[in-house]
Amino acid sequence: MEFLSEDLQKYCEQHSSNEPEILKKLNRQTHAQVLQPRMLSGHLQGRFLAMISHLVRPKYILEIGTYTGYSALCLAEGMDTNGKLITIDVNPELEDLVNHYIESAGYKNKIQMIIGDAYQIIRTLPQSFDLVFIDADKSSYAKYFDLVIDKLNPGGVILADNVLWSGKVIDNQSLEKDKDTQLIDAFNKKVQLDPRVETVLLPIRDGITLIRKKHL
Repeated sequence: MEFLSEDLQKYCEQHSSNEPEILKKLNRQTHAQVLQPRMLSGHLQGRFLAMISHLVRPKYILEIGTYTGYSALCLAEGMDTNGKLITIDVNPELEDLVNHYIESAGYKNKIQMIIGDAYQIIRTLPQSFDLVFIDADKSSYAKYFDLVIDKLNPGGVILADNVLWSGKVIDNQSLEKDKDTQLIDAFNKKVQLDPRVETVLLPIRDGITLIRKKHL
C-alpha cells in the first residue's frame, strides 16, 4: 500500500535528491523483467536509505533480503571507504542480476551477496555491524532482530521495512486472521518496548522503522 497519493509521491521525489542513473536502470529492469517489482525500494525510500547510510558512515553493513539489489546499492553509498556490505537472500535466481549491478556500480569489492538461510549465515559472521537492513520474510523479523542486536555496535542502526504491512497492522480482521500481520504487529511492539533501543516508525512507502542501539 502507498500511503501518499500518486501526486504527493511524485512531489516528494521531485524535491528529493535524484535517483542515480544506475538505480534508474535497475528500477526499470526490475519492473520489466522480475516478478513482484513492488518489492523494490524505489526512488524515495532508496534516497532515505542512502541518507541514513551517509549519516551513520558505517564500516560494516548487513542486509537481510536482497531482491534485485537496489537497496544494497543505496546503502553502500554512505559506507566507509574501507567498508563492506553483506547482503543475504534465499533466492538464487536473481544472483546474476544482482552481481551485474554491483559490478556496474563499482562495488564489486565492497558488496558480497550470499545465497542461503540468513538465520544460519548471520550466526557464522565474525564482524559486528554499524547498519542493518531487515527486508526478508516478515514472519522472521523478531528472530532476525534478536540475532543481530548483539552484533550491532552501540549507536548502530537497524532499519526494518514493511512494518505497516499495507495498513493491516491496524485492521482488526487482519490481526485476528492473518498470521503475517500478527507477527509484524508483534515485532513492532517488541522493538518499541526493548530498553536497549530507541525507535521511530515512519510511514514511508509500506512503513519503515528506524531503530538505534543505545550506548548502555
